[in-house]
Amino acid sequence: MRGGRHQRRPGAQVDLIPMIDIVFQLILFFLVSTTFALLPAITLKLPSSQTSDSVSVGQITITIETNGSIWLNSDKVASYGELNERLAAFDEVEYESRRDYPVQLEADELVTNGDIVRVFDILRKNGFAALNLRTTNPE
Repeated sequence: MRGGRHQRRPGAQVDLIPMIDIVFQLILFFLVSTTFALLPAITLKLPSSQTSDSVSVGQITITIETNGSIWLNSDKVASYGELNERLAAFDEVEYESRRDYPVQLEADELVTNGDIVRVFDILRKNGFAALNLRTTNPE
């Protein structure tokens, strides 16, 4: 016998802390590098267009849903009359006139042509002329 001394054998130990750090950094990298699309909470099926161009979104976005709901930016508008009043009270700051102020119209593909023309008339009455129709590219 060896006199009561026990020899320790070197054991293999795996240190998990560096691996956890790397996994955490990878998760943070993918979260930060992911692009988030900022779309309104309104669900639309936009019509497709093969000749559409990408246009920067203006300050005014008018959305028409299939059920007839109208939205001015992120605020729900009760009627076309209220939309007319809100556009009449709009004050452009960056542009010389309303004629140059960009307006984006988003309408579900099932919205009738009459509703879209009604919005066009309201925009023209209030002096807005720079209108963009939002569509999707066919895939």
